[in-house]
Formats: sequence, structure tokens, C-alpha cells
Amino acid sequence: MELNLYAVTKRIFDVTVSLFALIILSPLLLIVAALIKLESKGPVIYKSKRVGQYYKIFDLIKFRTMSQGADQNLDLMKKLNQYDTTDARVEGSDDCPFCRMAGRTCSPVLVSDKGTVCENFYFLKKEKANAFYKIKNDPRVTRLGRFLRKTSIDELPQLLNILMGDMSCIGNRPLPLYEAEKLTTDYAIERFNSPAGLTGLWQVVQRGKNGVNEIGRINLDKQYAQTWSLKTDLSILIRTIPAIIQKENV
Repeated sequence: MELNLYAVTKRIFDVTVSLFALIILSPLLLIVAALIKLESKGPVIYKSKRVGQYYKIFDLIKFRTMSQGADQNLDLMKKLNQYDTTDARVEGSDDCPFCRMAGRTCSPVLVSDKGTVCENFYFLKKEKANAFYKIKNDPRVTRLGRFLRKTSIDELPQLLNILMGDMSCIGNRPLPLYEAEKLTTDYAIERFNSPAGLTGLWQVVQRGKNGVNEIGRINLDKQYAQTWSLKTDLSILIRTIPAIIQKENV
């Protein structure tokens, strides 16, 4: 009953805030749209299939920040992935980063010729490695696009997603299909129990900082899914303001 009441309150808050923000920010949105059109060929709005709460698939919208046809070059950019942990220690230690960040002891432990390894971390690395995909200083991003990303202005069209009920103001970021399909493990699946959000715990704690890693992001997403409440949302909303300006190109 308490969760249902909070869900209703959250939805009322989302509709009110998104509608008000769209009205207030409409001049800025029009200016940005015109600048994108002047700078490079292609549509102003970029649409992408995303997976939100309970694996609901919807079209996420944002301002286009890359050159036209950038999606076709995705495979060529994999070596620049910030979440690539191929050099991470997997075998030879039962003190794996997976369990260390989760604050628990490795169990069960697998034994091989090279030593011991936590079973959870082994399968996460072997079968679900690099679920998240993010390129630092992506060369496909336009000059205006870098500014829009750094200030998070490119995300503002998602206010329409919030108004339509696809997303919430606060929640875990909705993931592209190729990322979501890699997070169906028992450990990671809980992150999809929370609403998809424009901003969230990961954005205010880790986004744009050094040390980006997949396990840490999953842990933050799970933490929000386990504790989401009006108090938590208000705290994240307040902390989002200083987190908008990023020091790095993300």
C-alpha cells in the first residue's frame, strides 16, 4: 500500500515537473534545435530503443549530438569503451572486485589451474562482460554535441518521455537493448525494478568521474531499486544540480 501511494505521488510529481519544465525551457529547446540543424546534416532529435522498468521497451528521445550515421561505426569504437575491463584480474585471487564492492566474501569459489576465482565474478566477466558501453572523447560527437552532453542539455527532450509515462524524473537510466540483454544475471536484474529516470543515483555519485566500472554502476542501480522513496528522490534531485556540469566528456 505504501509503495503504491509513493508510485502515485511520484507520477503526479513527474507530470507536474516535466510539463512545467517543457513550458519554461521551450525557448532554449527551440534555439538548440536550430543550432543542431545549422551545424550538421541529419535530424534534430535522435531516437533510441531503451529498456526501462520491468524491461519495458520504449523510444527514448534526445537531441542529436553525433554526426549522421554514427550508429554504424559502433563496432569500430569498442576499443575506446570506458567500461572495458578485459585487463581486470579474474583468476588467481578470491578477493574479486565484484564481491569487494558489494561488501561481501567471495562464495562460492571456483578452483582452476591458475588459482581460485569467485563464481559470481567469473560468470559476470566471461558471459556478461562490458554490459555498459560508453566512449570517452568520442570522435563521432559534433562540436555542439560535446557542449550539449557536458551540460546535459541533450537529455532535455526526455521530459516528453516523462510526460508520456515512459520514464520518471528520478530513477535508473534506461539502457539500450544491447546493454540490457547482458544484465539478465541474478545479480544485476534487480536494477530494472525501479523506474527509468532522467537522473539517478549513478549520475550524482559517479557520472563524469574517474574509475568508471561496470560493477560499481550495477551496485548503485541496485541500491536505488532497493531504497527508492520520496526522500531518496528529493536528495538525488538536489544533488543533480552540481552534477550537471561535467569535467570530462562523457
